[in-house]
Amino acid sequence: MSEVVVTGIGVAAPNGVGAEEYWKAVVAGESGIRPISRFDTARYPIKLAGEVPEFDAEQDFTRRLMPQTDRLTRLALFAAEFALGDAEIVPEELPSYSMGVAVSSSTGGLEFGQRELQALWGTGWESVSAYMSFAWYYAVHTGQISIRYGMQGPSGVVVSEQAGGLDALGYARRRVRKGTAVMTAGGLDGLICPYGVAIQSSTGEVGTGTDPERAYLPFHLDSAGHAIGEGGAVLVLESREDAERRGAPRLYGTLAGYGAAFDPDPAGPGGDGLVRAARQALADAGRSAQDVDVVFADAAGTSALDRAEADALCTLFGERGVPVAAPKALTGRLLSGGGPLDVATALLAIRDGLVPAVAAAPPGRVDPRIDLVAGAPRSLEIGTALVLARGRGGFASALVLTGP
Repeated sequence: MSEVVVTGIGVAAPNGVGAEEYWKAVVAGESGIRPISRFDTARYPIKLAGEVPEFDAEQDFTRRLMPQTDRLTRLALFAAEFALGDAEIVPEELPSYSMGVAVSSSTGGLEFGQRELQALWGTGWESVSAYMSFAWYYAVHTGQISIRYGMQGPSGVVVSEQAGGLDALGYARRRVRKGTAVMTAGGLDGLICPYGVAIQSSTGEVGTGTDPERAYLPFHLDSAGHAIGEGGAVLVLESREDAERRGAPRLYGTLAGYGAAFDPDPAGPGGDGLVRAARQALADAGRSAQDVDVVFADAAGTSALDRAEADALCTLFGERGVPVAAPKALTGRLLSGGGPLDVATALLAIRDGLVPAVAAAPPGRVDPRIDLVAGAPRSLEIGTALVLARGRGGFASALVLTGP
């Protein structure tokens, strides 16, 4: 089987748009979690979120697409544009059926859908946009990227909540191995609108505090739930042979292994979905647990799920057996966008030999069984990284990344 490498990275995150801007913020420990600005939260329990700030390129977005896209879909289009530019791929120069798209989303254009439902019940059906037929749909990011860049090869969308972005990358990796020249893959999600905040509030897993510095404390004994966020990442995947043949300017790393499992009670007794997914991914990569230099954790930010993940890490590596990174503490939980953003972060960490940190906690407040990288980034030569993700309902996925 041919190796599948990442040749381009596009990021739209609350603390940075573009891979290098995001990486600079993560290394500096800069958080994108702040008071919600999109609407008045006075009547809602959730006050904080990781919002992607507006950026200059949005001002030049094609006027034709504005009425038919939610902002989240526009962020997906920008992330794809950044990734393709980073890889120096010009879609017009490639056969359309040699390029595919797999960008996961659990929500699609949720804010677009809310707005049109308000129009339906406020002024009548005549006010509802014809674009409502697809703009809200969870496959809309894949569809719009495919249309914009003429990518008519194998495409799809995987919906498994927070695990979905890793599953989309696993799907894209299979398609490249079967001969597709270029796959544009990843995930973006967002629920920062009244409808989305209402949905998230009902889960009981989102923090309701007002201090951004304590909004998301993974593996922390004082955690009161995670912060929500929006955005994610899109990556360009190619076979190593194709990338080297065309002279790709950079190879960030190899998607060496992928695994997935289902566990309907991930925090209950016997919940071993993450362990099974990780072992599948390691076996697929031809690696063992001893080869892993760093884990980018799911880091749910809720006591039961964090404890269950710490159990899984101890099963795989032993207590404090491997450094654990949780950069989503700086962005909020991005659902389908979280896994691909962690993959992008892991690839940049491999490149620079640096593991990003969460804020330092008082002694004894972090689960002592894991080696959570906190306070300051840690210099580390990384040959193999493991990225973990869990989705609501029992989904668990893992990706193994190796250096280029």
